[in-house]
Parts: sequence; structure tokens; C-alpha cells
Amino acid sequence: MRLESFIRRALGLKAHRVVHVEADETTKQLVIHVDRREHRRLQCGECGRAVRQIAPTRRPLRRWRDLALREHIVELVYAPCRVRCPRCGLRVERVPWADKWQRVTARPGPRGRRPRPRTELERGGPPLSCELENDRRRGRGHRPLGLAASALGAAARDGIDEVSRRKGQRYVTIVYDLGRGRVVWVGRDRDAATMERFFRWLGPRRARAIHTVCCDMWSVYIDAVEAHLPQAALVFDRFHLSQHLSRAVDEVRRQTWRQLRGAEKAEFKHTRFLWLKNPENLGRDERTRLSTRLQVNRPIVKAYLLKEDLRRFWTYRYTAWAGGHLLQWLWRASHSRLEPFPKFARLLRTHLDGVLVWTKLRVSNGALEGMNNKVKVISHRAYGYRTAWTYIANIYHGCAGLPLP
Repeated sequence: MRLESFIRRALGLKAHRVVHVEADETTKQLVIHVDRREHRRLQCGECGRAVRQIAPTRRPLRRWRDLALREHIVELVYAPCRVRCPRCGLRVERVPWADKWQRVTARPGPRGRRPRPRTELERGGPPLSCELENDRRRGRGHRPLGLAASALGAAARDGIDEVSRRKGQRYVTIVYDLGRGRVVWVGRDRDAATMERFFRWLGPRRARAIHTVCCDMWSVYIDAVEAHLPQAALVFDRFHLSQHLSRAVDEVRRQTWRQLRGAEKAEFKHTRFLWLKNPENLGRDERTRLSTRLQVNRPIVKAYLLKEDLRRFWTYRYTAWAGGHLLQWLWRASHSRLEPFPKFARLLRTHLDGVLVWTKLRVSNGALEGMNNKVKVISHRAYGYRTAWTYIANIYHGCAGLPLP
């Protein structure tokens, strides 16, 4: 078999061919020149559709770094063509050996080559030059392959949440498989375009297998789930509801603190977590202090009693009884004359159906919140990441349980 044919098959070229290969023994470099085949359709670089119309002009020569062949550096040289896509217009073609904007090939290496462990480097192993950097860049191309292999079995219960990746309201959206306990998909930002990318990646076949989705009350997540998963039950996370309730109680505590004067203010100091903790988690001294505070007729006492009354909702197993209790609580919260509680009651009324589903499914994002802490540790361990996709790639490798090559 000719060397050109071997390289063409290794790269999986259909609409391209290997023209010739240059070998430079002095620089230990192997340069592979590639060109397109005539009368073969090329893919649009934007949507991936096969296009027949090829523009007469081409882009300048580009180079892609491939896996090293022993001590030889391997590079691909090609001048990409411009295609006229009926949907996207004039675009640069999509090359089959690399992802968009990448300068390293995306094909897996032989025998699943992985970066050298740190212990081997510390023992004084041979230098790797820029291979580690290429592995880092090549990992972006390998991520979809690992995801495709790990997501063959559809997830029946999914959780959706966001994690802040840097200052300035910059987030990543994480989709979590509640049944298997692993990350399924990670996307940049938390807007409607992010959810569209997720459902486009998921596909209609795997989407039909999802019957339960648990998320917070972010409107973008709700609209996306209702549009793409009409058969799935939408459950609003208990953790986020309790978080909104604790914020309402804490706001009442702050207002009470501003109204106190003198000795009462000194006694009220350091009582924040007395009002926020569950009674069974209080120590003996904390229970004594709390019982003393409850004897004083203050707005914070009413807020604490409302908080404890709402906790009874999570113990109901029948939707009718739980709905009756929740409607009574909403009426009391709306007429409590405590400023944060009517706002929280309006939030519950707007999302009442997703809250009542809890009595049947008993699904929460508790495991996802624990995974969010692990995701934050990944960022803290590296002192942050400069780009979002590098952060996302490390989340996949640390939390997605991707199969080894």
C-alpha cells in the first residue's frame, strides 16, 4: 500500500486526497500535502450540509499538527475551499480531520495515547516538547467522541443547574443524570441558545426517553423543557425553594435588627442561624436561646413559624392534602405583612404545578448541588480558566465518567 493511501485511510478522507508527503530528516518533520477531489461534495463549515457549489477562490494555506510519528513531527497542509451553502451562504468548508478554528487534528491517537503522568515527569522522563500542549488542544476535539460513547443509554431523570465560572454573570449550564450520578452535558452561558444546543446534541430519540426533569425556576430552562420535552414531568427543585424561603426569613431578621435598640440589639446579635437551621439540627444551647427569642413578639418570630409550617409540605405523599396545605400557607404568607413573604408567595403561585409534582416523584437536585461543589473545586485547583471551553473540557474529564480510549 502506498504511503499516501495509508494516510488517506487513517485520516478518513472521502472528498480529499493526499498529494504528496515531504520528509525533512534535519528538522525531523513530516509534511503531508492534501487537496480536494474533483466532483466531490464538500461540507459547509457552519451547518455541515454537503454542498455541490464550490467557489473559485480558496483560503490561504493552513497547517494542522497531527500526532507525532516516533520522533517526527507530522503536519497537514491544505488550502480550504469556499462553498456556497443554500442555507448559510458563502462559507469556508469543514475539514474532516479537525474542528473549527483548531490547528491540531481531532482524530484519536493509536492505542489511546494519553499525556504522560506527572510521576513519570518527576522521575526525569524524556522531554515532550509541545506534545502536552497539543494534547490539551486535541482534547477539545475528543470531547464529543467521549460524550457520544458515554450517552448511548438515555437518561430517564435529568437535573439542570448553572455554575458561575467567573465574575460578571458568566455561567456554564450543567445537565446532570440523576439516575447514574454523572454529568451529561455542559454548555456555555445559561440562555435560550445554550438549551437549544443541548437539545440539538441530545437528539429526538434520546429526548423521548426522558420522563423527569428537575431544575430551578429560571424561565429559560422552563421554556426549553416545555418546548422540547412535552412528555416529561417538570419538578422544581426543593433545594432552591428552601433557599428562597431562607432568604425571606433572613431579610425579615435584618429588618428586625434595624428596629432594635440598646440591650435588645445586643441580645439579638449572632442569631442568624438560629432562625435558619432546622430544629433537629440545633444544639442544646442553641435550642435554649431560640426558645427565649420565640417568647418575644417580633416579626422574625412570625417568619420563623411560617418557615417551619412550610416544611410540613415536603412530608406529604398525597397531592390533594399537600395542595390544600400549600394553598393555606400561601394565604397566610400573603397576609403576613412581612415584606419578603408576599413576594415569595407570588413566586410559588406562579410555579405551583411544578412544586406539587414533588409529592409523586420525590426528585431533587441535591446530588447536582454536590456535583457543583466538585465543579468549583476543578476551577479553584487551576486558579481559574482563561476560556470557557477549557473549563468545560475539564468538567467533562472530572465529572462525566467518560470512557477511556
